[in-house]
Amino acid sequence: MASPMEGFYKNKTIFITGGSGFVGKVTIEKLLRSTDVKRIYVLIRPKKGQEVQDRIAGWKDEVVFSQLLKEKPEILERIVPISGDCKEPDLGISQGDRELLAREVQVVVHGAATVRFTEPLHLALDVNTRAARLMLELAKSMTHLEAFVHVSTAFTNCVTDHIKEDFYPEHLTCRADKVLAMRDTLSDELFDKMTPVLVGKYPNTYAYTKALAEEVIQKEAGDLPLCIYRPAIIVTSYKEPVEGWIDNVYGPTILLYGTALGYLRITPLNTNANANVLPVDYCVNLLLALAYRTAEESATRKMEGISAPPPTIYNYVPSKKNMLTWGGFIGKTAALANVFPFEQMRWLPFLQLTTNIWLFKVLSIFYHLVPGFLMDLALRLKGQKPRMIKMYNKFHNTMHVLAFFGASTWHFETSNTENVWESLTPEDQELFQFDMSTLDWDDYFYRSTGGMRVYLGKEDPSPEGIKRAQRVRARYLILHRLLQLVLYGGSLAILGLAGPAQDKDAVICTKNTNNTEERTI
Repeated sequence: MASPMEGFYKNKTIFITGGSGFVGKVTIEKLLRSTDVKRIYVLIRPKKGQEVQDRIAGWKDEVVFSQLLKEKPEILERIVPISGDCKEPDLGISQGDRELLAREVQVVVHGAATVRFTEPLHLALDVNTRAARLMLELAKSMTHLEAFVHVSTAFTNCVTDHIKEDFYPEHLTCRADKVLAMRDTLSDELFDKMTPVLVGKYPNTYAYTKALAEEVIQKEAGDLPLCIYRPAIIVTSYKEPVEGWIDNVYGPTILLYGTALGYLRITPLNTNANANVLPVDYCVNLLLALAYRTAEESATRKMEGISAPPPTIYNYVPSKKNMLTWGGFIGKTAALANVFPFEQMRWLPFLQLTTNIWLFKVLSIFYHLVPGFLMDLALRLKGQKPRMIKMYNKFHNTMHVLAFFGASTWHFETSNTENVWESLTPEDQELFQFDMSTLDWDDYFYRSTGGMRVYLGKEDPSPEGIKRAQRVRARYLILHRLLQLVLYGGSLAILGLAGPAQDKDAVICTKNTNNTEERTI
């Protein structure tokens, strides 16, 4: 017998934006594997020389769909691409496709976004804010719509340290409708020059434009059966569809991946701050539960003749009962360094953490730029194109942007999300698990670290492949200790020449300023 959520999704027609992204693919896979949906329309941006149908057809070779296709070989036929682009007028959707969606769609998941923190404001606004308005307009034409889930972020209101499941328009410097009107009037260049004034206290254009999108929904959703979903940082899968699966190096993943390869050695991070990371499969399970919950509540209101309240907001972060700090995040990964080493590593992985951004900038010269210069010099001598300094500059820019989220702790209210979990039947709780209070972090990191090695590093997962990588790590460990011995010995020799009094002062100076913590990985 089908569970309530399985029954809800049976024969449903879904429209998903952002379906070609990390979360989108896991959402589509979960719907096709665990429910009996009739059809999934996916907004796909055309690429030069590749039709949208070809992009969908290529999914059959992706790991994320491998288990699904073993069980249901023809299941991808239920996916229908809709050519469009969130940054275009009317989402770039043809009139014929708009009429098709209006006739057939029952559930909408709007997950499309640009997640680049350094995105020019005009582009971030087009994709993250204006597209939300256009999606509302499209949804209002859907005659059979039962639920609309707008995927936001837990950090839309990161300018305050206590975040409720509520709207915060007071943090915006200007109303969303006025900002969108300015965007329509001004050129891209002139509009982008207004970024500091418009963004205000927000740390980047991503958080700002997602906050604007929430205000658009607050003012313009009307009586749509809509909710706002605010997940925190979405990372590697836990168990579904493939344990440890990931296909990008966004957020903290770039830190773990770069460190595992031996390239990254210093980063600004507060080990005592909460690490608001979530497995992608848990995020998707909650997303699907929210569509179900929104539809159920809307149907009840219609039967009772009750007008629609403001859209419900659902914050989703690690449970207070099972919190993880950034120190724990790095430490649990470091503990698995010799269990899942990378054969491609270029030095012994280790990572120093500091809360002082200026100390990070100074130490990065010695840990990153000097070695990078030497590696680029070696590449030039081999007749190859240098790339290390460029890579390190890109990483430093990324870490500078991410430092805000690695240094602070926010307190989130999650009562709405907790109520959804408690309302599910035991069958649905097992099928759509998203309870972060019971997640085993040690088991999660074991699976995710192994997955990162295979799916990002393309490393050999066999026992023989791991043994080869362990031998590589052992060699670099010897070289690392020898280098430390040379550097420490040289430092002691220099201090010895400087005299006893100066030696004492130097040691005291080091203790007072070197606000760092080293983790060998």
